[in-house]
Amino acid sequence: MILCFVMYKKEFFIFGIILSGLCLSTPVLAVENSSTAIINLTIDGKIKESITTSDIQKFTSITTQRAYQKDYVTEIEQPISCSENSPLLDPCLLTSLTRERYTTRILSNVIIDKNAIRTFIEDIARKINTDPINAKLSFNPETQSFEEITPPADGITIDVDKNIEQITQQITDHSDRSLHTIELIYEIKPATVTHANAQTLGIIELIGEGRSNFKGSTQSRIHNIKTAAERFDGLVIAPNAEFSFTTILGPVDGEHGYKEELVIRDNETKPEFGGGICQVSTTVFRGAIYTGMKITQRHNHSYPVHYYTPTGFDATVYVPKPDLRFVNNTPGSILLDMEMQGTELIFKYYGTKDGRTVDMQGPFVTDRQPDGAMKTYFTQKVMDKNGEMIIDDVFKSNYKSPNDYPHPGDVAKLTSKPDNWSKKQWDDYKKANGL
Repeated sequence: MILCFVMYKKEFFIFGIILSGLCLSTPVLAVENSSTAIINLTIDGKIKESITTSDIQKFTSITTQRAYQKDYVTEIEQPISCSENSPLLDPCLLTSLTRERYTTRILSNVIIDKNAIRTFIEDIARKINTDPINAKLSFNPETQSFEEITPPADGITIDVDKNIEQITQQITDHSDRSLHTIELIYEIKPATVTHANAQTLGIIELIGEGRSNFKGSTQSRIHNIKTAAERFDGLVIAPNAEFSFTTILGPVDGEHGYKEELVIRDNETKPEFGGGICQVSTTVFRGAIYTGMKITQRHNHSYPVHYYTPTGFDATVYVPKPDLRFVNNTPGSILLDMEMQGTELIFKYYGTKDGRTVDMQGPFVTDRQPDGAMKTYFTQKVMDKNGEMIIDDVFKSNYKSPNDYPHPGDVAKLTSKPDNWSKKQWDDYKKANGL
């Protein structure tokens, strides 16, 4: 059994099956030489994408062949019954019986390329697929009650395989040129945190907090701190889940409410959207340390920044990396509650106490240079309720000189003697530049 199409007026094909020399015609969707939309793909009745006639042509490959049928007589197809060569030179015509030539249909075998359809659907899925968004909650420890800051939203995942079959069936089942519609098949991914199930999450008490002070910040830096901090206020982290700061933070630009402020980037201290966000990541990091979280990724700043004293207890981030990551290793979910008291940023960690104790020592300065370069470390030791060590980590920081990262309008200062300078020249330079 062979799939086939019969050309009709060069405008569309009739789908059929060659069976015992016969082509049993079944309609197929019209295929015109244009980019007219012929199938709308919808979700809940809303058009998300369209399949055009040119898309249909990409989904199919066509090869022609002749089918002899003794009861079929035509003169229309005869000139192309064998090939497009001149009839006088065509060996097919020269060797064929006249009766056979005039009882032959020209058929086109069509193979539907499901890989091409798969690529098409996967591109659509990348646009449409969404992860569920959990509700953000506010917790009142006195009343043990929750309020919803932002509502949850379910996500969806397009079922690629089932939609390939839908499209294939639609292509082979219709011959008219009217616009058709396919409702895409998808799976709903429900949010896991809602106001309704908040009481089951194990969020019952304060288990730790982190603090930092941004005194002396410009108004644009304070604005960026507030904008970023609100992204994490009310965030719920499930047990054993790995928290990623940059993932939750999302895009950092003017469209998302950020202003330009100084950041350390490309060996410079220069204005960029989001300057000051590291005040938030540093505060979240400190809370994770004091709560006994397992830190899986943390990076110090390039040089010591006075907003993050004590030096050595900071966490720098920049989308998409470097990132701040840690694992919630407590028995329940953790809720981050953000507060701003004057110039102090606070993140409280609410969850379930499991009897652990956290011992954080440092930061200790192990090396300090006249140009501001510095090396520090601190330790985090976490013991379970039985006194067994579950975390024993050392966090080292290696800060370069601030002179290596000039501010706008600054001239970069040398931090080592050029080879062609005398000792006196170098001493005079250091004295003049306060090195």
